[in-house]
Amino acid sequence: MNQYRPSGFSMLPPVVKNLLIINILFFFATYAVSSAFNMDLSEMLGLYYFESEKFKIYQYLTYMFMHAGFSHIFFNMFALWMFGKILENVWGPKRFLIYYFVTGLGAAAIHTLVSWWSISGMMTDLEIFRNTPSPELFAAFIDSHLSNPNPQLFDFINEWSLAPQDSAFISQATDLAQRITDVRLNVPTVGASGAVFGVLLAFGMLFPNSVLYIYFAIPIKAKYFVMIYGAIELFMGISNNPSDNVAHFAHLGGMLFGFFLIRYWKNNQFREG
Repeated sequence: MNQYRPSGFSMLPPVVKNLLIINILFFFATYAVSSAFNMDLSEMLGLYYFESEKFKIYQYLTYMFMHAGFSHIFFNMFALWMFGKILENVWGPKRFLIYYFVTGLGAAAIHTLVSWWSISGMMTDLEIFRNTPSPELFAAFIDSHLSNPNPQLFDFINEWSLAPQDSAFISQATDLAQRITDVRLNVPTVGASGAVFGVLLAFGMLFPNSVLYIYFAIPIKAKYFVMIYGAIELFMGISNNPSDNVAHFAHLGGMLFGFFLIRYWKNNQFREG
């Protein structure tokens, strides 16, 4: 099947409809619970790195229903509505639901793997600094692991450089390095983006020649749109900009798991039960 014809998919299917409802309910509940009980649902249900004291295994599922703001949920739900309803009508509810959660969990798995690579390097740098504390090593740690550092940090390093053996400077620098590491460990990942990127990948594979309109004006075939979007995510992920708080490899993980699941179904002639 190479071309999507919208006339046959006018009704919103049940899985997409319920996913939209659940995500929107969680979004509003985040603000309601915060206001009424001073509790942060994103902190409870977002996905933490597995070595964080805040990590819970259920977060691999719940993180998919939390969002960081209106634009975050709007674009995710818009894409889910736009592409998900087509896939569910083609595949049926059961297969679409399986696909959605496999890609969402796959996104979390890839994000965890990439986080392990990044955080293990950070913890290695921290251990090296703790073993042989010096202004030079502290400056290198700050440069590698802290985006937009406070200018006072550089004043601190310059002052420490005048007395590199001073125990007060060493103690303060060690505490700061540990706190920076703890912050990195305790940043939650939220959003349905991994699963949504999986949905986008599936649309591109099933309807490669369908024409999409970027900004409602620029026509592009779905297969090229998916490839370009994937390439951008890969570039942004590899760039590893410390100020970038988007989980690019989670997006790629959703696409990767989606690709292999679709290939598996195709090879095994999966049919709805």
